[in-house]
Amino acid sequence: MGAISSKELTLPNLLKILDYSSDEIFVLDSKKRIVYVNKVCEKHYGLEQKKVMGKFNSELYEKGYWEPSIVPEVYASKKPCYIKQQTYIGAELLTRATPILNEKNEIELVVIIATEWQSFKMVHAKNLAGNEDLSQKKLAKTQIITNSKEMNKILKFCHKIASKDSTVLILGQSGTGKGLVAKHIHDNSKRKNEPMLTINCAAIPEELLESELFGYESGAFSGANKSGKIGLFEAANRGTIFLDEIGEMSLSLQAKLLQVIQDKEYIPVGSNEIKKVDIRIIAATNQNLQELVEKKQFREDLYYRLNVIDIELPPLRSRKEDIIPLTYHFLYKFNKKYNENKVISDNCLNALIHYSWPGNIRQLENLIERLVVVSDEVIEISDLPQSVADQVEEIAQLTSHPVSLDNVLNETTRFLIRRSYKTNKSSRKVANDLNISQTKASKLIREHCGDLIDEKQ
Repeated sequence: MGAISSKELTLPNLLKILDYSSDEIFVLDSKKRIVYVNKVCEKHYGLEQKKVMGKFNSELYEKGYWEPSIVPEVYASKKPCYIKQQTYIGAELLTRATPILNEKNEIELVVIIATEWQSFKMVHAKNLAGNEDLSQKKLAKTQIITNSKEMNKILKFCHKIASKDSTVLILGQSGTGKGLVAKHIHDNSKRKNEPMLTINCAAIPEELLESELFGYESGAFSGANKSGKIGLFEAANRGTIFLDEIGEMSLSLQAKLLQVIQDKEYIPVGSNEIKKVDIRIIAATNQNLQELVEKKQFREDLYYRLNVIDIELPPLRSRKEDIIPLTYHFLYKFNKKYNENKVISDNCLNALIHYSWPGNIRQLENLIERLVVVSDEVIEISDLPQSVADQVEEIAQLTSHPVSLDNVLNETTRFLIRRSYKTNKSSRKVANDLNISQTKASKLIREHCGDLIDEKQ
C-alpha cells in the first residue's frame, strides 16, 4: 500500500476509515452529548448513526439499549475505565472509556471504544476460562426488540393494560411474536412473581387438552395416573395462563373455558368437585375468530369474553426498521451457541430488508441459524436459500432497469400482488394485507396470478 498524502486524509476519508473499524467508536462531549459514533452502532443497537448522533447518552441508556453504563464512572474519576456491557439485541461488549482533559483538568471529550466479547473471547480463548456470562442475567426478563413506531405503540399499550386482570386476545400471523408479547404483559403485571404457563391448543388432541387444562381425578379414564393430576389452571393459580392457537379449541372445551373466565371455577375431569382459581387468561390466534363465530366453529359468548382487550401484531414485512436489529440479535445468539464469529455482508443484509418474510420473525430466526451453520466467515447473498434468493433477485430486476413510469408501476403492482397472494391465498386477505378493496384485490389477482390460481386448484 502506497503512502497516503495529507490531501487524501480529509475529514470524509477519516470518517470512512472509522466506519470500517470492527470496534464501536463512541464520542461524548463535556455535556455527555453524543458527537460521533461509527457505523458499528447499527450492529450493536440496531440504530442508524443519524439516529444516535446529537442525542444525550442518558436518552439511549434510559431506553435500555445497553447496560450497565460506563459514563458515570469516567466522568466522576476523569480516568480511563473498563467495563463489560450487554446491548438489548444481545451483543456482549468489552468497553473502555478514555477522557480527554483540557489544561484546567476538565473533560472536553470522552472516547468510548467497545469490542465484541465473542470476537475477543475467540482470539484469547485460552486465557478467558471462567468469565461471568452477563447475557444470562440481562436476558432473563422478556426483551422485545423493536425500532418500529407501531410496535412501540403496542408495547406502550401493553404496559398500560398489564396491571389490570382483563383477558387479552393477541392477533397476528404465525411467527409475529404473540407469545413474547404475552410474556411481556405477564412480566409487567402484578402477577409477575407467579407462574406463567403456556399451552398450544393446536398441538394437543382434544381429549388430552381437557385433562391438561383442568386436571383429572384418579380413575377418570383408561391410562390415567392412579393419583390423578392437577391441570394447568390449578398450577398457574395466582399467575397467568397463555392459550396459544385458541381458534383450534373444540366447542365443548370452549364452554368449560367460558366458565373459568366468568366464574373463576371449573370441575376437573372425572370429578364432581368445583375448584376455584385466580388466574389471568391471555389467548392468541392467527385466525379470524369473527369468521369462525359466523361459521359456528367458535362460541360467540367466549369470543366477546376473550376480546375484552385485543392486540393485533403487524407482520415483519410491515416492520422493515426491525429487520436489522433482529438480524444482529439472532446473529449474536447463534454465534454464541455454535462458538462462531460470523458476520453478515451489507449486500446480504440489504437483501433481508427487502424480503417479504411470510414466516415473519420465526422464519428470520431459523434462517440466521442456518446461515451461521452453513456459511463461511462472511454471510453473503449466495448463502441464502433458493426461495429467498429468488425473491431477492426479482426485486433487483424490478429496480435495476430504467423503464417508463407506467411499466414500473405495473411491474411493482404485479410483484406486490403475487407476493401477497402466495402468502395469503385469498382475495380478502390480500386486500387486508395491501390495504385495498376486496374487489380491486380480486381483479388484480385474476390479472397477475393466473398461474398461481391454477397451482392452487
